[in-house]
Amino acid sequence: MTVATALTAVRPLPGDPAGSVLGREPGAAESAETYLRSGGYGEAASPGRLLEAVDRSGLRGRGGAGFPAAVKLRSVRDRGGVPVVVANGEEGEPGSVKDRWLLRARPHLVLDGLSRAAEITGAGQGCVYLSDPYAATQVRRALREHPPRIPVEVIETAHTYVAGEETSVVRRINGGPALPAAKPPRPYERGVAGQPTLVANVETLARIALIAAHPDLSDAIARTTLLTLSSWRDAPVLLEAPYGVPLRDLAAGQGSGDAYGALMGGLFGGLVGSGALDLALDPVELAAAGTSLGCGAVRFLAPGGCPVAVAHDAVDHLAAESARQCGVCVSGTAALRDTLRQLATGAAGPDAATRLDRWAGGLPGRGACGLLDAAAGTAGSLLRAFPDAVRDHLAAACPVCAGCPSTGGHRLVVPVPDVAGIRPDPAPVH
Repeated sequence: MTVATALTAVRPLPGDPAGSVLGREPGAAESAETYLRSGGYGEAASPGRLLEAVDRSGLRGRGGAGFPAAVKLRSVRDRGGVPVVVANGEEGEPGSVKDRWLLRARPHLVLDGLSRAAEITGAGQGCVYLSDPYAATQVRRALREHPPRIPVEVIETAHTYVAGEETSVVRRINGGPALPAAKPPRPYERGVAGQPTLVANVETLARIALIAAHPDLSDAIARTTLLTLSSWRDAPVLLEAPYGVPLRDLAAGQGSGDAYGALMGGLFGGLVGSGALDLALDPVELAAAGTSLGCGAVRFLAPGGCPVAVAHDAVDHLAAESARQCGVCVSGTAALRDTLRQLATGAAGPDAATRLDRWAGGLPGRGACGLLDAAAGTAGSLLRAFPDAVRDHLAAACPVCAGCPSTGGHRLVVPVPDVAGIRPDPAPVH
């Protein structure tokens, strides 16, 4: 099995892009002048009415958990104090590129949404949190072009899987390591500098800005989402799609119309078989089917690949990215990885499936963050979605898996689409 190395393509929505996060020219960085001409940074409804519009639209967070955006905004607003709002652009999932692309290409849209969130919550300070130097350059440039109403600081961090978890974000901004912290308190209770803190994904904030500028399109804005679609064989695609589209249609649009399943939600939605491709792109429907849209990253399983190899690659990546704060995470992810590696190479004992099943049921919820849950969930979903493949691997070595190196997390990485005219600052992360 090889790796698709083609650059990621960007496909905008057809028709009027007024309510689109991808915008009119997704291949170019948007200037303040262009954004202002499109209605950005304009007068909008009062903060209270904007919050009502966000609530009515049903907008969910786009960072992975899909939590209602209006509930988070109200929780921070009603906590008192002087809140802080954070645009979280630290994209830890290897198969997702939407947040880095958004900060590189449309930083003004994100900063507009950050300002709207600050007005709703009464915040006195904002932060943009990221690890991508190209994105940092663009955000700083955008802040110079159109200074915000509140002080906004760009905070850079090292890129890791757990660095974008909300308590990791708060610890890093407060001067500590970007590692998950014990909960409670949660950031909305006590976060940056001890103040109630909204940690919002950058796409979530972008959609709040679009709702402010186009209230008549609120429902469509809330029910459209950015997706990173990939497979081992076909070039990846970043696109914007409305809820309700069958996953099978998305697979065909990406080039994987013959897909027999998918790895859903980055590394958090698990593996699903062919029947799940008839499900609609909808958080509620996917959750009812036992999977998740997560961060909007979907890796289709194309013929010629192997679901066991994909499960191994995912857990291998997670084991390598463990924060190593929880002993159960270190030992649990290593055990899952090693057993999946043995399964992939034909070296597993007859009890391998039994052990994977036991760990898949017993490990979730025991770590400080969701990394261990993702690893256990991936193993469990392999057993549920592809039991025949597991049995075949127990009986004999798999020729597809035999052609894969033993460490394979890098095979899940998708390149960020090119954005014309940007150069990274040489300043180091500090």
